[in-house]
Amino acid sequence: MIAVGLFALTQYLIFYGTNMDLVLLYNQKIFYYHVPCWFVLFVAVFVCGWYSFRFVRTRDGAHDDVASAAGEVAVLFGLMGLVSGSIWAKTAWEEWWVWDARLTTSLILWMTMLGYVLVRKYGGAGSERLSAGLAIFACINIPLVYVSVKIWNTNHPKTSTVPSLDGAMRATFWLSVLLFMILGGLLLAYRISAARAERLLAETRERGLDAGLLE
Repeated sequence: MIAVGLFALTQYLIFYGTNMDLVLLYNQKIFYYHVPCWFVLFVAVFVCGWYSFRFVRTRDGAHDDVASAAGEVAVLFGLMGLVSGSIWAKTAWEEWWVWDARLTTSLILWMTMLGYVLVRKYGGAGSERLSAGLAIFACINIPLVYVSVKIWNTNHPKTSTVPSLDGAMRATFWLSVLLFMILGGLLLAYRISAARAERLLAETRERGLDAGLLE
């Protein structure tokens, strides 16, 4: 219920409580969705990479459950970030996509996490360890995404625009980030629960086969 109420409040503030951009008009409103998606993506990737690392070290299936769930959340919010960013780019730059450093490194990050999910699903035996390597590599790529605008000339500003926002826009932005983080956390918790149940069911079946109770 808290998430629902926060969602309603955020939507009201985005469309009625913040100023209209003089250049992008209503298209600027996508800022309140696009950037929070990347916040959730980065957190999800770090969670996936950290628990993948712990799984490789300990072989504890509980760590793998968290990593698997976080990987799926990262792919979902990364896709929303790429799509919303393309819509924004069409208005701001008159192109759906440009191969600048920020966009290219972001796409590589998302494709790495997509590869993680696909390897987990179709990789067969040993896919957990192979996908763990992809998750750890994705973590290394996150700082590159962040600093890419400082290293190369890109269409993105070299410094964050958030501090320059007026009070209402800045407050609405951070409220939107909070909302997306809550939504990401809820999805993560749900997927961890589902992954844990699937693993325990598979382990129970294996014990049943070993005991000769199942065929």
